[in-house]
Amino acid sequence: MNAFDELANNFSRLPGIGKKSAIRMVNWLLKQDSSYVQKFAQNLGHLQERIKPCSVCGTWTETDPCPICSNPLRDSSQICVVEQPQDVSTIEAYGEYKGMYHVLGGLIRPLEGVGPAQLTIGALLSRVKNGGIKEIIIATNPTVEGDTTALYLNKVISELGLTEPPKVTRLATGIPVGGDLEYIDKRTLSLSFRGRSEF
Repeated sequence: MNAFDELANNFSRLPGIGKKSAIRMVNWLLKQDSSYVQKFAQNLGHLQERIKPCSVCGTWTETDPCPICSNPLRDSSQICVVEQPQDVSTIEAYGEYKGMYHVLGGLIRPLEGVGPAQLTIGALLSRVKNGGIKEIIIATNPTVEGDTTALYLNKVISELGLTEPPKVTRLATGIPVGGDLEYIDKRTLSLSFRGRSEF
């Protein structure tokens, strides 16, 4: 396999990139200035060194804690629970939510061997036990796995036995069933947040 084919193969492993798109990318890179290609390769090479999960919420960040967790103007009494770090970016882009986040790192998928122990549920419960949390907004995707995870979270939070337990809400169904937060438009996401309901 030559260098062209190897790079095309690497690109084709990216989500949403097929073999033809990967070949177009390599052809495009070959036509670019060598300084751009070197900078691109350097940024890619240092990506995992520079960007890590936030030790508090789990979103991708270069500084720890992340800018959201370290912002004193954010509402620390609300935690929005999401599946993946990219969901934080999606919610932040619409600009209305001003609370904190917690990234689960996946959803409960028993058939794939993913249970609560493989997710950051324990860290979420620790944050709730520390007090000061008035609302947990569960923003998992409206799929079977997302609903299962949401129900499980509601159950374990209610079983903590806190004297002042937080209200547990779920995003409203403005998001289509089987949909993905990453592809939801800002208006639909905004309505979903406003119409969230308590378990």
